[in-house]
Amino acid sequence: MTSAPGPAASRPAALDALSDQHRVRDFLARALAEGCLSHAYLFVGAPGSGKHEAAEALAKCVVCPRGGDGTCDECRRVAHRTHPDVHWLEPGSATGYLVAQVRELIEDASLTPVRAKTKLYVLERAELLRGAAANALLKTLEEPPEGVMFVLCARTTAAMLPTIVSRCQQVPFRAASARSGVEAVRRAVPATEAEARVALAVAGTPARAAEFLQSTSRRQVRRLVVSALDALPRDDAWDVLLAAREIVSAVAVPLADVKQAQEDALKESQDFLTSAALKQVADANKRELTARERSGMMEALAAAESLLRDALVRSEGVDEDIVNDDAAATVDRIAAASDTPAVLRALDAVARAADDLSHNVSPQLTLEVMLLRIKEALACPPSSR
Repeated sequence: MTSAPGPAASRPAALDALSDQHRVRDFLARALAEGCLSHAYLFVGAPGSGKHEAAEALAKCVVCPRGGDGTCDECRRVAHRTHPDVHWLEPGSATGYLVAQVRELIEDASLTPVRAKTKLYVLERAELLRGAAANALLKTLEEPPEGVMFVLCARTTAAMLPTIVSRCQQVPFRAASARSGVEAVRRAVPATEAEARVALAVAGTPARAAEFLQSTSRRQVRRLVVSALDALPRDDAWDVLLAAREIVSAVAVPLADVKQAQEDALKESQDFLTSAALKQVADANKRELTARERSGMMEALAAAESLLRDALVRSEGVDEDIVNDDAAATVDRIAAASDTPAVLRALDAVARAADDLSHNVSPQLTLEVMLLRIKEALACPPSSR
């Protein structure tokens, strides 16, 4: 991929989100300006490199009547993942995409767009497209319906079907440094360096970190996680279950607005979509809410992992700044009451919780088990009333 930087005035505003990926930003800007977008892109790069931000920015440019101004109703719907013509897909199982998922995608792609001239499908973790699911998608990539685009996001192409890779235009993403990530967050929103570091640890990418800092509800989830970990030595089993319930309830708070936006969009579509198409949209909306809940839960787990990693730094006596400076007292208490093996066992409990979520274990049960495992790992076994 080659690109020549262009003037900011000639770029869609939506692409400004890619300030840390200048080559990708300019490449997409030139393709849009010249009207030579590919029907299928393969965004390749490490987690946090900005692939998903690029997919969102491209989607805004494709469906926005003003070419991606980033502020209109269409762009806001894309940002909230409620636009009926922009579909985000994740692997349906821990081992990869399901054939049924791909077949449903293919059937949906044959339908007329609801609001825009183009429908766009973003497939996250595309390296998990394997076997029959990959072969099912291949023919659609070879002969895509008119007005349909695909963006496949993958960490690497090593495990992907070569014929799928060859049908897409590859766009490599370079890994962003921690310093550049902090600077990108602070450019996007008013934040201290410490706040930006915490946001990146929880949300993963600069764009998501900026959104995290602007969301009172998401920041509240992180505060509840810190509070739950701090209280573990004093809590009995019932207290732990209540803490888990409070965190899960807090994760669900921002989903209410998304659900309402989905319902409003569905009502607008009732007059010109068949009952079968309406059911497909409703099913897709349900999957989106589930994915958003899982994303919120993963942020909660990331907050726990970050705090425990700070405790590990303290326990090991490493001369390094901790990330959760605002929770330094909690970090110090955990480190003082535990040793390195104990904190490592607690970190393993967080990793097992992430695996449980990927296997569709309920968020409530996942958090309950994780907190109890952390409590046991840190040598404070649960008491009973």
